[in-house]
Amino acid sequence: MSNKHLEETAAKEETEYASFLDNKLRPSNWQDYVGQKAVKDNLKILIQAATERGVPPEHVLFYGPPGLGKTTLAHLVANETGRAIKITSGPAIEKVGDLASILTNLSAGDILFIDEIHRLNKTIEEVLYPAMESGVLDIIIGKGPSARTIQLELPPFTLLAATTRVAMISSPLRSRFSGGVFRLEFYSEEEIAEILRRSAKIIGVSIENDAEKEIAKRSRFTPRTANYFLKRARDFAQVKGKPLNLETVGLALKLLGIDELGLSPSDRRFLEVIADKFSGGPVGLSTLAAALSEEEATIEEFNEPYLLQLGLIERTSRGRTLTSHAYEHLGKTPPASFQKKLL
Repeated sequence: MSNKHLEETAAKEETEYASFLDNKLRPSNWQDYVGQKAVKDNLKILIQAATERGVPPEHVLFYGPPGLGKTTLAHLVANETGRAIKITSGPAIEKVGDLASILTNLSAGDILFIDEIHRLNKTIEEVLYPAMESGVLDIIIGKGPSARTIQLELPPFTLLAATTRVAMISSPLRSRFSGGVFRLEFYSEEEIAEILRRSAKIIGVSIENDAEKEIAKRSRFTPRTANYFLKRARDFAQVKGKPLNLETVGLALKLLGIDELGLSPSDRRFLEVIADKFSGGPVGLSTLAAALSEEEATIEEFNEPYLLQLGLIERTSRGRTLTSHAYEHLGKTPPASFQKKLL
């Protein structure tokens, strides 16, 4: 066997093991799923009631910032109902035929999970309406005057969908999620610490309490980010031959460019551009995106939710503005014009 083949095999095994670890970190029952109590309680009732009636649960939409557990909740619903789950995403469904193929291959009681459903093509979305509401698939054959519609009966199924931008979902589609539309909230530091304790056991590392709390404090109130920081801190501790303590975590996060508030380099650049180029704001989103050479969606979905949560920026009708807390964190003195805005 050649060295190249051995290297490719080792790389493949390493990737598969990393994917296996990520899946292991995903809770498989309600007891292991920390936080989002209101959403969990509603889903438990929805599932139990549907099970007692002998029908699939009604369609449900989850929304909120990335990394809060929308996909995990979909897997949990599948586990609790004992049903198979088929997973796809809005951008992956490019043609009506793609959706038709997915729906006609479902078995009775299956769960279909569509991530980033707001990115569905409108034509495809309209085909989804009767499938969700009446359990039928309308297919148009031919074009012009000779076109005809055939209707296919679909097996009963549950559609679970997730989005980071609920405002982009049309009202007709949103109203068809008869099981509920649930917002996932940011986690508290205590909940993140509890998630980290479980994750540390699964990946087989020992982490000190103060190190665990430090990761939780800088994790953007998001489990996915917390688990990412934990794994990178584990790698750093392993390579440097150090215990996973507060000092090691601090050095690992510093290497990643994460500061004491959990801000990434792109977050700090966001704040600095508003401070240095726009005198603290207000500045419109499109202008800010151009100055940062970033997409507007990236700013809205990744940077702003956390910065707003920390009280570092404000969104006004005229645009984004910094707060005095942001200037304090950056170690900058607000300009005179900014001081006048506060008066």
